[in-house]
Amino acid sequence: MAAVRVLVAPRLASALLPLSRCHRAPSQGAALHSSAPRPGARVALVLSGCGVYDGTEIHEASAILVHLSRGGAEVQIFAPDVPQLHVIDHTKGEPSERESRNVLAESARIARGKITSLAQLNAANHDAAIFPGGFGAAKNLSTFAVDGKDCKVNKEVERVLKEFHRAKKPIGLCCIAPVLAAKVIKGVEVTVGHEQEEGGKWPYAGTAEAIKALGAKHCVKGVTISFLVAGWCGWYQVAH
Repeated sequence: MAAVRVLVAPRLASALLPLSRCHRAPSQGAALHSSAPRPGARVALVLSGCGVYDGTEIHEASAILVHLSRGGAEVQIFAPDVPQLHVIDHTKGEPSERESRNVLAESARIARGKITSLAQLNAANHDAAIFPGGFGAAKNLSTFAVDGKDCKVNKEVERVLKEFHRAKKPIGLCCIAPVLAAKVIKGVEVTVGHEQEEGGKWPYAGTAEAIKALGAKHCVKGVTISFLVAGWCGWYQVAH
């Protein structure tokens, strides 16, 4: 499974990550990390459709929702109201010709109908934002799947990322989704795991080069490591 990569602002780290479960003492300017959100934390979950090859990776979205629920977080689910790049027949792994679907409508399947247009997401109303992976992050939330480092990011996705970043609120990015932050936040630190495939263990190893080409810093990390970095942001990774 993919990892959850979370950028955590020091003054808001406690909103999601209680200090009592930290593994080591913090260095100056570093954030503290644990796996459970603060009870009552308001978390925005941003989806990109329904289905790994053309939308949200459902296992990732479900795992995130389970852990947030166990931690007592209040979750609101969002998606952009835009057409999908294309529709993939998941029994064949091939595009379904002459078929089109809407990202918001498809994401509502995962949300059991309780979905809100991404245009209505305001960082002031939430403590954190999480973007599950799935090809939809690279096809519907951005054009990374087609354009690589020259991609464009959906304007609402870009707005949301920048709003949370300016507010120094946690941003979680799963699987391929770190490319979104790499594109819109100058000099951000992100990870897609390792930079070598190691026999297929790290399928997004090549993406690390695109991340660096975008001007972001790629951090080589395993999916079960929690660690601290100096500066405004820290990281926490959870394997699921």
